[in-house]
Amino acid sequence: MTDPWVALAADTDPGERSGALRRAHDVFTSAGRLERPVRAVVGASWRRSARARVSPDEAPVVELGPDELSSYRAAHPLARAMPVIRELMGAYATDGEHLLAVCDAHGRLLWVEGHTAARRAAGLMNFVEGARWAESVAGTNAPGTAIAVDRPVQVFAAEHFLRPVQRWTCAAAPLHDPRTGRVLGAVDITGGDRLAHPHSLAFVQAVARAAESHLALLAPSPASDVDAVRLSALGRDEALLVARGRRLRLSRRHSEILVALARRPEGLSGDELLVELYEDESVTPVTLRAELSRLRRLLGPDLLDSRPYRLAVPVDADFDTVTRRLGSGAVAAALDAYAGPLLPGSGAPAVVRLRRRIEEQLRAALIARGDPGLLADWAYSPWGEEDLPVWRALAGAVPAGQRPALQARVRGLDAEQRG
Repeated sequence: MTDPWVALAADTDPGERSGALRRAHDVFTSAGRLERPVRAVVGASWRRSARARVSPDEAPVVELGPDELSSYRAAHPLARAMPVIRELMGAYATDGEHLLAVCDAHGRLLWVEGHTAARRAAGLMNFVEGARWAESVAGTNAPGTAIAVDRPVQVFAAEHFLRPVQRWTCAAAPLHDPRTGRVLGAVDITGGDRLAHPHSLAFVQAVARAAESHLALLAPSPASDVDAVRLSALGRDEALLVARGRRLRLSRRHSEILVALARRPEGLSGDELLVELYEDESVTPVTLRAELSRLRRLLGPDLLDSRPYRLAVPVDADFDTVTRRLGSGAVAAALDAYAGPLLPGSGAPAVVRLRRRIEEQLRAALIARGDPGLLADWAYSPWGEEDLPVWRALAGAVPAGQRPALQARVRGLDAEQRG
């Protein structure tokens, strides 16, 4: 098998592989050791699940009740893609006794449709609308893992981290905003062993592409947007720049330069930019000028000015969207726009300062609001799984019946961080 994202080659016996995976799962959950035939993508996901303290014998919880779910998904961007998804997958799911599911970027299932008996069986493990199936709470599963790695992925039988899910096979692909590239959620097909075939992954990947194309057609850029420049740098080490009809994935250094310049529209001198970008004082102005020259060739002659260095057009940056929404008190909207830490792998002083400032402001706003749903969105995210203040706030905000598990998580984090 050459594709690491496919669970089974076409000539692999599902029953034999399923038994081997169950034994490997038992070894991992009891001894923490990975054994064959666990794929690398699954092994990495199992480790993330273990770090998040996911219990392999529990089921995900329903976070959105009927009233909240109805209003939330009606306003969600993926609602506009559902007609296409249903047209492509609806009959396939019903005729094949499968389920189609669509979740948001936090792993919450917004739509679960398909064969009646399959829906009834899936309900026993809380694979239902409103339940959170993010990897950090539900362990390895196709929609949650597809969001975590931002890749289409197939998960077969005992590759699922939760034992109650191991009778199922699923394939999912992330869905992106066609303008910004931000992950909006994932589309999933779930069923039995008949889905354990490379075709199911190719199928759901094609559905995702069709849904994204549909969203792009529904929201064409207006004429006044032709010259707009959009910068997406949250949750990614290489920023995405959309400028004048082009989508450019930038190197880390070019990403850092654009973040620094986007924050200072009045411009920066060469010496100021050196201080903003480099911890190492041995880096020379010549090095910086060469980097800026390469960036100017990439962007084109009309986007980057010099003396001082500045962007020649206004930039709509995703991190500025978060801070604007926080400034207006729109905490839920700010969290929705927050795709993760700003250029998380960057050590550039300007980026580090801004990253910390955004995180601290958003964390403080969430704790002050005290909304358990918003706090859970942060706590169960990859960047919030060890955020002790937020976990404490969440433990205090939920109903009494949900507190013991969260308080145990708080005690564990506190002990780890005390060392």
